[in-house]
Amino acid sequence: MPDFINIASHLPAMAEQQPDSLAVAFPSGRDGKGDVKYDRVSFRELNAESDLVASGLETIGISKGVRTVLMVEPSLEFFALTFAIFKTGAVPVMVDPGMGMENLKQCLAEAEPEAFIGIPKAHIARKLFGWAKKTVRINVTVGRRLFWGGHTLEGLRRVGQADKPYRMAETGADETAAVLFTSGSTGVPKGAVYTHGNFTAQVEALKKLYDIQPGELDMPTFPLFALFDPALGMSAIIPDMDFTRPGFVDPQNVIEPIQKFEITNMFGSPAFIRRVGEHAAANDVKLPSLKRVISAGAPVPAEVVETFAQMLSDGVQIFTPYGATESLPVASIGSKEILGDTREQSDNGAGVCVGPPVADIHVSVIRITDDAIGTWSEDLLSAAGETGEIVVKGPMVTRSYLNRDESTKLAKIQDPANGTFYHRMGDLGYFDDQGRLWFCGRKAHRVETANETLFTIPCESVFNTHADVFRTALVGVRKSETIPVLCVQLKKDSRAGGDKVKEDLLAIGQKHPHTKNIKMILFHSDFPVDIRHNAKIFREELAIWAGEQLL
Repeated sequence: MPDFINIASHLPAMAEQQPDSLAVAFPSGRDGKGDVKYDRVSFRELNAESDLVASGLETIGISKGVRTVLMVEPSLEFFALTFAIFKTGAVPVMVDPGMGMENLKQCLAEAEPEAFIGIPKAHIARKLFGWAKKTVRINVTVGRRLFWGGHTLEGLRRVGQADKPYRMAETGADETAAVLFTSGSTGVPKGAVYTHGNFTAQVEALKKLYDIQPGELDMPTFPLFALFDPALGMSAIIPDMDFTRPGFVDPQNVIEPIQKFEITNMFGSPAFIRRVGEHAAANDVKLPSLKRVISAGAPVPAEVVETFAQMLSDGVQIFTPYGATESLPVASIGSKEILGDTREQSDNGAGVCVGPPVADIHVSVIRITDDAIGTWSEDLLSAAGETGEIVVKGPMVTRSYLNRDESTKLAKIQDPANGTFYHRMGDLGYFDDQGRLWFCGRKAHRVETANETLFTIPCESVFNTHADVFRTALVGVRKSETIPVLCVQLKKDSRAGGDKVKEDLLAIGQKHPHTKNIKMILFHSDFPVDIRHNAKIFREELAIWAGEQLL
């Protein structure tokens, strides 16, 4: 890895190699026929715009090392600003607005940003809720500036130097590139500190893993992933959708641009894949241009993979990489192996197979403990085939959380003998005899009763085989002792009565040794899930709800 790298350097490289090729296409309304119109920006135009904005940012003090909150909706401005911030060497702070106002306030206070760039609505919320009020000294509004003052993006463009290329900051591989907050599925979101080296390693891993070729067209339904596209040599086609609600996307708004642009690569959360796949199956839609589909954010049910695969050409796979905000990718598996091999094992309680580890990452499984582990030792390893906590190390693994020393201590294991460290994924799993990693749920979600420890995914997978069940969630409710409770959400079209489904589920549970002691079943109308992927179940909330039902 070179002494100086900057993740933004891929954009000027593409502008030089393919200046007139499409960089990004954005939906911009509809024409007289009702079809979506797109604004198109070439790599040369995007690079020039981000140079101009970067120059303007420097004039107001947003430069190397300045932590900068970015709250801008997916748009040309979002892309230009993000690359501009990287070019200056400033550090973008990325948070999901949907994480809730209290979480947002806490996360932004921890991030201690000096600058805040956002749309008017974001600035109004910043003032109203006091976000980072002790540290923010520079404000930039994308759109109309009102009572909060500061600068505007248009103003920065006017003072930027458009007549010469911007000289981007020479950042080192170990210098902070960005702070990306986790989704907070097991507590308050934490800010993972990304270095330019982490980003570069991620790009190389994804390119190698999925054989992504220059000139491909990508549909990223998680906007942050679109920023990787110039580094991967791909053009980004942004769909017309609410990115905070991927599970409620209008499938036609996805299918039409795939067909129109002949998109070759698509990323979507499991909820997104389910929604589009069910629509396509009902309407006999085919998408022959796609070379691969990637889905992550939570385990992808095999039935969802099978449904979506029906509209792909022979040999085209749906890949489900495993990882986290702190480390991605860790492992990967394709639909051919899922549907042809691991699905049956999952249905019988083996967990979800996430495939073998990717190149350049080392994965181990250690014995389960909630305590901090200071130093790595081979003695930590669990026995072969035994479920334990997944730990990883490699160049794409982030070293720390921002201003969360205790969280960092709990999540990292120093390996001084090799001058590196392991990240504790907080996930449970094991390796099979083929070297494939199996995911068994979050460590924090395991249910410890007086007689046994139950892992969520192996238990839930058994009950999810019922034809009327949409999804289940195993939680523990503390009474005189911990009681395992299965929360059940039925499919919307289910006509089965609750008593009959409950009887069926109890019978299914009796067939497997790890589910036979689950006797308490409660029906819930709509599970609480994360805003980012609409797929991670907030089991802590369900546990509280279940406890109230059992009073």
